[in-house]
Order: sequence, then structure tokens, then C-alpha cells
Amino acid sequence: MSVTTVPFPNIKRPGSRSIREDGEGSLQVQLDPHLKIGNAKVFAIYGKGGIGKSTTSSNLSAAFSHMGKRVLQIGCDPKHDSTFTLTKKMLPTVIDVLETVDFHAEELRIEDFVFPGYNGVMCVEAGGPPAGTGCGGYVVGQTVKLLKEHHLLEDTDVVIFDVLGDVVCGGFAAPLQHADRALIVTANDFDSIFAMNRIVQAIGAKAKNYNVRLGGVIANRSAATDQIDKYNDRIGLKLAAHFPDLDVIRRSRLKKATLFEMETSPELEAVQKEYMRLAAALWLGSEPLSAVPMKDRDIFDLLGFD
Repeated sequence: MSVTTVPFPNIKRPGSRSIREDGEGSLQVQLDPHLKIGNAKVFAIYGKGGIGKSTTSSNLSAAFSHMGKRVLQIGCDPKHDSTFTLTKKMLPTVIDVLETVDFHAEELRIEDFVFPGYNGVMCVEAGGPPAGTGCGGYVVGQTVKLLKEHHLLEDTDVVIFDVLGDVVCGGFAAPLQHADRALIVTANDFDSIFAMNRIVQAIGAKAKNYNVRLGGVIANRSAATDQIDKYNDRIGLKLAAHFPDLDVIRRSRLKKATLFEMETSPELEAVQKEYMRLAAALWLGSEPLSAVPMKDRDIFDLLGFD
């Protein structure tokens, strides 16, 4: 059975009568309202493609685990590479394992789609439908449903959704329906900040009907943050953490390792401490931010050197 033959949840079309409008002209996947994650703190990590979301997510998961928290990381990208530094391998996706049982989810065991990673972090790769077919929101919904049916979420303190870069599709905005806080990973350049502005729009749309709120910005692969700071000051965002462009971070991906497993050095210790500081701040509860995104043309005028 192919993914496209699986019945999808109801989809809300522009102009239809509904009390749950997630933005003007939106077309959104409607998830089962009973599929709430529970008491865990839930974070969704967004940002431009290739900006380092998976590196950030995995090391943040590792930091939470060093605090003694029970952590679950869910990769929400068809590339299914979110968790490979935690598990040292590419995991089968939820869609992969559902196909093996002809989409009879009741035949699955938890060990078929949940895998242990570094320091006890539990890892799941939701995956996605084949290119040009299906809906990413359906995949996220099925993943959460499976986790609840196997009672895994009842024993979890922190859930991290690592989401692919483009949030134009309502389906891949689906993690925002579960998250308490959305964090945006960006670099100190125009393209990354332009993408961040679109993500701010998406989060604002979901915040109308769900509990998700902006939790802050993570500067990544950046020596300075002047352009990020300029944008944040304009729209009401705050910097949550800053990670420079260090070669040890690049090498950690090549070694399939978290930064907490790399050979120690003063610069690495500083990065580890920043991840631990970020995890502690998020656990205590980050201030919800009410940012107002800019018009595309206004970003051109704001950023850059005089």
C-alpha cells in the first residue's frame, strides 16, 4: 500500500465555515484534538533549510538528558537525519514501519519505531510521504498517535520536534499544534533572517488557536549577531542562545556524535555550557514573545550596512 492511499485527516479549505481559522486563506491539516502530548514540555525547532536545526536539536536533547530529564526527539523531515548523531545511524521512519504492516498500526511494537540514543534520549523519525504526494501533517499526527497508544509520552519530560526548513505547507506547521514554545534557529545573514520572518508569521497564525508561543531565537554558525539583534529589536524577539561557527561542530556531524562526546577543548566547553544554559532556561519556562513580523520589502530596508 502506498502512502497516498491512506485516508488523510479532514482538511480545512479557504472559504469553508470553521471556527478554527489559522490565518487568512489557510489550508490546514486538522489533527485529532484528543492527541495532546500530556505533561511534557514540548519545543518545536524551526529555521531555514541547512541552518543547523538537527545539530541544535540533538545537542539540546543531550543537554536536557544531562539535567536528568527523560527526552524524546522527533525528526519531522523526509531526510530522516535528525537523530543520527544521537543514535549513530539513520533510523527507519514511522512511514517506513507502517508500510511493513500494511498500515495496521496495532501490529507495531514500540521498538519498531522508537530507538535509544545518546545518554538515554529516545529517538523517532517521522519521515514524510514521497516527494509531491501526501501530507507532512498526516505523518506528524500518526507519529504522535502511535507514541500515545504505546504510552511513551506518559514517561517523557521533554519532547523536541526538529522540523524541516519550509513552513509554507500547513502540514509541516503541524508540530506547532503540539508545542509550548517554538524556537527559531538563524544565522546572522539576510536569507536566514528573511526565512525567520516567515516562520514568525506561521507561529503567529497557529498561536490564534493553540498554546504555542515564540520562545526565542538561537543564533547559529555566526561570529556576530548584529543583524539578528537589529531584526529582533524591531519585531519583539529575543536571543535565547548563540553558537559560533566552530570546526568542532562540523566535525561532530561527520563523527556522528553529539558535542558532549567530542574531545574536550576550551571552545567546545564554552559551547557545551551554552547548551546547558539554554536547556536550563527552557526548563524553567521561557517568556512567551509576541512578535509582529515585517513585510518582506521592509526587511530589505532594515538589514545591511549603511
